[in-house]
Amino acid sequence: MSNIQPQINIKRLEKLLDDFAQIGRTDNGGVSRLTLTMLDKQARDLLIQISQSAGFKVRIDAIGNIFIRRDGLKDLPVVMTGSHGDSQPKGGRYDGIYGVLAGLEVLLTLNDFNIKTNHPIELVMWTNEEGSRFAPSMMGSAVFTGKLKLEDAYAIKDQQGFTVKQALEKIGYLGSDNTENYSIKAIIEAHIEQGPILELEHKTIGIVKGAFAQRWYEVNLSGLAAHAGTTPVNMRQDAVVGLSECVTALNQLALNPDSKDIRLTVGMITVSPNSRNVVAGHCFFTIDLRHYDSDLLESFETQMYALLSEITKKLNLKLEIKKILSMPAIHFDPACINAVKNATVKNNYSAIEMISGAGHDACHLSTVAPTSMIFIPCIKGISHNEAESITTLWCKAGADVLLDTLLYLTQ
Repeated sequence: MSNIQPQINIKRLEKLLDDFAQIGRTDNGGVSRLTLTMLDKQARDLLIQISQSAGFKVRIDAIGNIFIRRDGLKDLPVVMTGSHGDSQPKGGRYDGIYGVLAGLEVLLTLNDFNIKTNHPIELVMWTNEEGSRFAPSMMGSAVFTGKLKLEDAYAIKDQQGFTVKQALEKIGYLGSDNTENYSIKAIIEAHIEQGPILELEHKTIGIVKGAFAQRWYEVNLSGLAAHAGTTPVNMRQDAVVGLSECVTALNQLALNPDSKDIRLTVGMITVSPNSRNVVAGHCFFTIDLRHYDSDLLESFETQMYALLSEITKKLNLKLEIKKILSMPAIHFDPACINAVKNATVKNNYSAIEMISGAGHDACHLSTVAPTSMIFIPCIKGISHNEAESITTLWCKAGADVLLDTLLYLTQ
């Protein structure tokens, strides 16, 4: 490797972020770029165009993950970075794509300074991290790591009935490149924190040691649709009443001190027949449950099931609960954590060690290769929101630390 110290081009990185933010831009300055839509295709196409123009090799696997390779001097295990390009329906302009474009900026910077690394570097844009169109989330990395069978992923449908495979075919990203059976030395994902801790602590970098255990549930409450004017309230099997009681009770359970700051969210609700003069016969809602202690999560789940059962029996409703995602607490690789820590010190950035409350592709990837993450703050901790924002300092800091971490790992 050269002794020249390469420098991130922050103006280029911010322009990349601005350019990608125009793809799916909302009126309020956010991004709506759901996975495997035509807007997602535009972002993918732009990433590939820039990468190929810089001389990087591009591969696309069967679930649409994009692998962008800058060759090393030797035939050695690859060092990976990257994140996702899809967003929430009214999401921010940095979630996911920051990690992709910071990684791209690192590769472009290495080209600028003619830096040769011993190990190849691969930048990856993972398919469907958000899970907002197709559940579960982190789908591309789940297929890559063998946690989700490809055919099972293909069969998953969105709310309009389109399957993942149909969506991949429609946008031209049903790839066939083989990404199996090759060796990975390390994986580093850069990401915005998506929470308020770094800014509150006046720190620039989060050195991520692991991630919360996470579970997703789909809940169906079935009662009896009835006329709003002719059915006495005390004779109804009203699914909306069941929904409201369940959500309130779950929130109170989560606030109990014994629950030790568990994170519970009811994020999606549908009501049927959804008419103003009909007693609802059916309600569907989702539960997102997270905590760093898997044992406590297991105990909370048992209490949650019992609570929902008690409420629905009282209201004469049928209850169905389906667990669709279960991820254990993640512990990242100590050597990768130290590499991030050393790069942070080298660049004189203030930092704290953190556990991520959010799930990331790195969580799946950590089961097949040594992994860690780099967090930068986001203003007021706002994310999954059109108001999501970062500063130029934070933007550059994350890329600086990613650059030096990857340089160390590719020696």
